[in-house]
Amino acid sequence: MGTDIKLTASDHFQLGAYRADPSGAPKGAIVVIQEIFGVNHHIRSVCDRLAAHGYVAVAPSIFDRTEPNFQSGYSPDEIAVARKFIANADWPAMLRDTQAAIDAVKDTGPVGIIGFCLGGSIAYAAATKLTGLSAAIGYYGSAVVRFADDKPKVPTQLHFGEKDASIPLSDVETIRAKRPEVEVFVYPGAQHGFHCDERASYDKASAEVAWPRSMAFFARHLKR
Repeated sequence: MGTDIKLTASDHFQLGAYRADPSGAPKGAIVVIQEIFGVNHHIRSVCDRLAAHGYVAVAPSIFDRTEPNFQSGYSPDEIAVARKFIANADWPAMLRDTQAAIDAVKDTGPVGIIGFCLGGSIAYAAATKLTGLSAAIGYYGSAVVRFADDKPKVPTQLHFGEKDASIPLSDVETIRAKRPEVEVFVYPGAQHGFHCDERASYDKASAEVAWPRSMAFFARHLKR
């Protein structure tokens, strides 16, 4: 359904992205921020699903500054390789590249952002720091707690798994306490990555609650 495109960030860096367009007139646009596995098959399928819901969807390749076109699967060895990208993550650069994606689709209508894992943290940071957004959704972003003193400028919704080994529930409670205006949902028994149907940690029951909840949130806040 989608195509590979190029985006240009404010510092003139060119990065790749995947864009999927709906069959009819778009309701708006949604920027999709990857996990540590790049703009891989799963992230592209998320974009395609969003296009089927009527949104232009674009996923910027935020690792292009380090390794262009990086894509990974989910085996233990692949996960170990992918982790290298977050050892010294350049947050300002990732946010510049995210802003480039927002700017590329803002002419289609209101823009939302959704991110998973690393992307969940970036989606939250984008809600607090970037311009041009109308709503933000983050799935299991482990760095959100670090940014919780920053107030989102747009309606924000967060999703966490109860059994996420990398995000203790105490972090989730800290976020709730500091940001009562943010919608926070915890899914019983769900692990990190519960939304991704290509990962061993996929939790079908939780994903089938979280995704419609996310779509309803965007429907409420991405209005022309």
